[in-house]
Amino acid sequence: MKTVKRKACSISGQEDLDNLYVFKSVPVFMGCVDSPVQDDLFQDMSWSISNSSGAIQLDSLVPLEILYKESHGSGDIGSLWENHHKCFADFIFNFNPSSVFEIGGGHGRLSDIYKELQEIPWTIVEPNPTPQENNTANFIEGFFDSEFTDDGKYDTYVHSHVFEHLYNQDEFMRDLSNFTKPGDKLIFTLPNMEEMLKRKYTNCLNFEHTVFLTEPYIEYLLAKHGFRLIEKEYFMEDHSIFYASIRDLDQKPINISSELYNQNKEAFFSYVQFHKKLILDLNSKIRQFNGPVYLFGAHVFAQVLIQMGLDVSNIDCILDNDPNKQGKRLYGTSLMVNSPKILEGVNDAKVILKAGIYNAEIKKDILHNINASTVFLE
Repeated sequence: MKTVKRKACSISGQEDLDNLYVFKSVPVFMGCVDSPVQDDLFQDMSWSISNSSGAIQLDSLVPLEILYKESHGSGDIGSLWENHHKCFADFIFNFNPSSVFEIGGGHGRLSDIYKELQEIPWTIVEPNPTPQENNTANFIEGFFDSEFTDDGKYDTYVHSHVFEHLYNQDEFMRDLSNFTKPGDKLIFTLPNMEEMLKRKYTNCLNFEHTVFLTEPYIEYLLAKHGFRLIEKEYFMEDHSIFYASIRDLDQKPINISSELYNQNKEAFFSYVQFHKKLILDLNSKIRQFNGPVYLFGAHVFAQVLIQMGLDVSNIDCILDNDPNKQGKRLYGTSLMVNSPKILEGVNDAKVILKAGIYNAEIKKDILHNINASTVFLE
């Protein structure tokens, strides 16, 4: 597979990337498939750091048509995501939009939730549209970039957990700046990546999240491209950040702190060392168990642990709550996916759980509704 080389920092635009660390042979898709194992693609995940911005980013990118050839179901299962979408819809409502243009709306769930607050025209541009039943949004299949054109009239531009997926945040903001007019609002949500990396969440950095996109970089890019920050709100301590901004020709650029280089580098290597130690500990525990062992999360959560060296020879299967994944195989592995309901009645069941902010929700469901004696390895 021929990768896309990132030569310049996606924040500063400077060609000053120095390699930090390489994760060898990582699966390029974070979902589940019916295809045979031999069809899976792997790629070294090579991380670099920019001398000008201190931003950590992949320097070798998977082509978009391979990475996003199909949806992997992220963000549409579980009460936590539903609560996120409702809170973000409330946040948008506060700024009184009359017509919304959403970039990367996926299944259209946000537009459905917002419709309960107010019925307004809502257009979604999305490379892999998977509209929910009875969704009334206008879907446009494709990517938003400098070539995108549309005759619609909008006053509010929205994206939810899209910014971190882009291959060039600076270009994207420039395209948005050119596409919008003074007074238009830009409202978006993205992961709180600084807190996620600090807490060692395995879904923070991957082939889809190619830049360690923290608050200083977001606010730098907003100001650089003429968007004035109006309001910022945190959804939980370690999940997402909501931003509201307005296109303002008088907005002046701001500087990037030189301290970010060392701060980001330290956080990144702390994450790597933590997982090396974790894998040694998990493998030791697995070898001592006589009962069944399961791995939760048919997504990047499991893939990272396996890539880091988790011994899967004694793992029965992957568990996941998403019915669309159950009965399929986790890409990059030979492990099949089952519902956590298979734990019912199992004695001495052990579940490896490293699903970041979702751990509490997952544990509560299994212990209260399926098998109260389940032991979790975290």
